[in-house]
Amino acid sequence: MLIVAKAAMVAGHPLPVSAWTPVALIWQDVLAAVVFAVVVAPLPSSATRALYLVLVTLVAIEVPVARTMSSPLTWPMIRAARGALLDSIRHEMTMANAIGCGSVVGTAVIAPWWLSRLTLWPGKQTITAAAVLIGIGWIGADRVDLGGRERNAFGALWPVASLPPVAGDDRHDWRRSDVPADPADDLGQLRGAARGRNVVLILLESTAAQNLKMFGGDRDPMPNLTALAQDAVVFRNAYAVYPESIKELFAALCARDPAYDTAPELYANVPCAALPQMLKAAGYRTALFHSGRFAYLGMESVIEHRGYDVLEDAGAIGGNVNSSFGVDEPATVGRILGWIDRGREPFFVTYLPVAGHHPYSTQAPGPFPVTTERDQYLNALHEGDAALGELFAGLRARGLDRRTLFVIFGDHGEAFGQHDGNFAHTLYIYEENVHVPYVIAMPGAGRGQIVHKTVSVVDTAPTILDLLGVAGDSRQQGVSMLGPDPLMSLFFTDYSLGWLGLRDGCWKYLYEIASKRSRLFDLCADPGEILDRSAAERDRLTAYRDRLERWSAERRSAIISGR
Repeated sequence: MLIVAKAAMVAGHPLPVSAWTPVALIWQDVLAAVVFAVVVAPLPSSATRALYLVLVTLVAIEVPVARTMSSPLTWPMIRAARGALLDSIRHEMTMANAIGCGSVVGTAVIAPWWLSRLTLWPGKQTITAAAVLIGIGWIGADRVDLGGRERNAFGALWPVASLPPVAGDDRHDWRRSDVPADPADDLGQLRGAARGRNVVLILLESTAAQNLKMFGGDRDPMPNLTALAQDAVVFRNAYAVYPESIKELFAALCARDPAYDTAPELYANVPCAALPQMLKAAGYRTALFHSGRFAYLGMESVIEHRGYDVLEDAGAIGGNVNSSFGVDEPATVGRILGWIDRGREPFFVTYLPVAGHHPYSTQAPGPFPVTTERDQYLNALHEGDAALGELFAGLRARGLDRRTLFVIFGDHGEAFGQHDGNFAHTLYIYEENVHVPYVIAMPGAGRGQIVHKTVSVVDTAPTILDLLGVAGDSRQQGVSMLGPDPLMSLFFTDYSLGWLGLRDGCWKYLYEIASKRSRLFDLCADPGEILDRSAAERDRLTAYRDRLERWSAERRSAIISGR
């Protein structure tokens, strides 16, 4: 039954051509069968059948998950798969996935009956062969890169490979880079340029830079953002710290890196000089409006007690469309404008749309013919952009646009198989997952500029404070993007396999923690991350790996200890 499930999970994915591949692919399945045999040996037949039924159900459920996500369910995935994702789950109930589930259930029903007719029972030779296969497969998993596909429903629930917490200085300059500074990227002249302006901070849901026209995309799904960017500062190389919304929001508001393998609830206790708190102290009204739901993935731990006067999500906003994930964007925009109308200036408002989130639902057909899922995604971005246009127009009609600072960026990217097994946003840290658009606009100031240095979402709060002429806080780890010095961007994911990575000038480095495999790309020559340069850059690999391991361990220690 487990072998049939594994075949359904890996169907359609290229596997390494090696003698190690078959045994590496099934060793966990053989181990699970041996453990099952040991556990049920002393049990009565009724208990054995009940346990077998539970395991068959679990494995059958894993087939569509692994076919869609290229990974069985992990604990982070289980935590995320709550009611807010019901629409996404229904979307993936395809015929192919149903056949995969059916093949597992059919095997689970037929195989015991057929084997019982053969009166087979595992003896010493069978057990010895299984033990040898498990040992060879375990070794083989280090010899071939299966992208985690050797894991079954049980192996995937083993905790993600992690680094032990360490004591250290969380002010260490982990992002220092030796890349020469480009004078054209020095934005020092903008310090204080937005003094006295209102602030609109927008985190675009699931918006990858490579899908937008201004970043080289083949189409323009966000024409209103493109128009705003004509007279704005556009950062071509901005990166998320973590390809998931909640911890990324923490990075943006608190200017502190989130940590690998940490629950969102921990962040409520992390000391934070939050941007809304600092702006409130400077005389700003503050509010956050979210088209989704705060309960998703523990967002409350990031936004509560951070200085917002008003916090409203889909439940408070209502709207014309109410899906499992949230409400329509025009309803949220109307709520934002109504809040602005009811108070004084200056104001700071954070807008968290959900347009662009899987399953990419739209209220009406978009401008792009839908032949692939990416086409529907672009239509969802276009519908979200229309709501941005309504917000911009509303502020313009009130005479507020030229008294407002707009900071707009993607909270993370979205993947569509650009790399094998890379779907949605949380599984990997390739460009499609973590490279995000970043636009700073001050209408009327005539500040059109393209900036090529590498920046991070963790730099958001210090940059806004720098533009407003408001003093920063020593607890912030991010730095103002207006400075001249180039920095690295560091990022990670822990949803399936554990990955750490960084961008340093042209170099992009990826490190898979469990297997200790490294990948290195020259993005200036190879923006698609195709040609691995690891073999020719051993010294660089060692330096990058050491930096990331120490950074990740230190950040995890700090978050767990609440410092």
